[in-house]
Amino acid sequence: MSRSKTRRLWPIALAHLLAAIPPTLAAQEPGSAGQIPRPNIIVILTDDQGYGDLSSYGHPTLRTPNIDRMAEEGIRFTSFYATTSVCTPSRAALLTGRYPVRTGLVRVLGPGAEMGLPDSELTLAEALREQGYRTAMIGKWHLGDRPEFNPLRHGFDEFFGVPYSHDFRPPFVADAPPEGVPLLRGYDIVERPVDFPNMTQRFTAEAIRFIRESGGRPFFLYFAHPMPHLPVEPSEDFRGRSRAGRYGDVVEEIDWSVGEILRTLKELGIEQRTIVVYTSDNGPWQNQPPRMLQDGQRPWDVGSAGPLRGAKGSTWEGGVRVPGIVWWPGTIPAGQVSADIVTNMDLFPTLLRLAGGELPEGHRLDGVDILPVLEGQGPSPRQELFYFLGPELQAVRVGRWKLRVVPPASQAGQVSAAPQQTSAVPELYDLEVDPSERYNMAAEHPDIVSRLMRRMEEFGKEVGS
Repeated sequence: MSRSKTRRLWPIALAHLLAAIPPTLAAQEPGSAGQIPRPNIIVILTDDQGYGDLSSYGHPTLRTPNIDRMAEEGIRFTSFYATTSVCTPSRAALLTGRYPVRTGLVRVLGPGAEMGLPDSELTLAEALREQGYRTAMIGKWHLGDRPEFNPLRHGFDEFFGVPYSHDFRPPFVADAPPEGVPLLRGYDIVERPVDFPNMTQRFTAEAIRFIRESGGRPFFLYFAHPMPHLPVEPSEDFRGRSRAGRYGDVVEEIDWSVGEILRTLKELGIEQRTIVVYTSDNGPWQNQPPRMLQDGQRPWDVGSAGPLRGAKGSTWEGGVRVPGIVWWPGTIPAGQVSADIVTNMDLFPTLLRLAGGELPEGHRLDGVDILPVLEGQGPSPRQELFYFLGPELQAVRVGRWKLRVVPPASQAGQVSAAPQQTSAVPELYDLEVDPSERYNMAAEHPDIVSRLMRRMEEFGKEVGS
């Protein structure tokens, strides 16, 4: 562990003292968010699930009653952003609360990559563990597969999952390790290749075990499903059950998993002391390369961005705007639907505040505290969002307006996904009335184009992009 990270963490003696506090007292200690007891925290992240891939977000045939119940009993965001449109950078943003360009994780990492989540970065898991939380990462990590990048080195007490996407294996990736994708418990390989059709059920069982063993001590569970990333394959129990094909089977199995988590919380009587977040790491993987159409995979075994333009690998809305639902019975008013801008980076400061923690002096976050909008007390404090593809800043949203400027010579593309239609002409969209980005209004509003262009230039200079 680096010296910079060590200085941010509590002294070992204090950590031991905190661990010795009786679980019932630790769980009931109020944090800085007033008299609200420190909640258990569960973040459920899916992979490549599009904005339109839930019935509560308009899908006509997918049945997702458990996730829809979260929306009915909590808050559903219609402008929730994954920050970036590919796996590794998006996950880095969620766990650090910072734009990936600050952490250096701007591209998708493959097996054996020399880089990963830097030791100098403070993760949400580390910050919560300082507050006495038990922490577990279950599912897909994808922030570096070398031992020094393991989740156990970044604030998690437990790790059970895969180090990267399950398509990093023959025949889907020709130069992938021939032995396939490993399943890890901590640093140890327990299975290789992983039995990927049964991952959802196995990871769900592991998540429930972790919750049941909490013993009253607050916990943080980061449950990152490897699917519906291609190749999609449900377990035998869910094969052929949906009306939306193989992709639908996989999503409905994830919905089952969410239901099992919620049922466990209710059985333990802790549903009102647990906040659950459901979201995706980026938009759907459309226009997939021919290499993915193997083992029975078909072109339509992918998700939908609903009314949004673009998909994974683009800076249009379909690449980064994703489902976002937050559920906390008794604290978050039921039945809310918000069009306010919210990002996965905002989870860090919000959840840390609820846990009673504070950021180390001088630590810079790009996330903002969205507790007021969760509680129905006010709008989201976020008014702007910057869109990156790789290291390249391509767009900004300020309020209702989005400016997108992608040079024709752009080399930012890094994943075989939706093609980036590039243009030297600025694209200006009013996302309040045109979320599909069909009508370029740059000619009608040159003043807005100039203002947003200056903001992009200012931020680009700040982050070196």
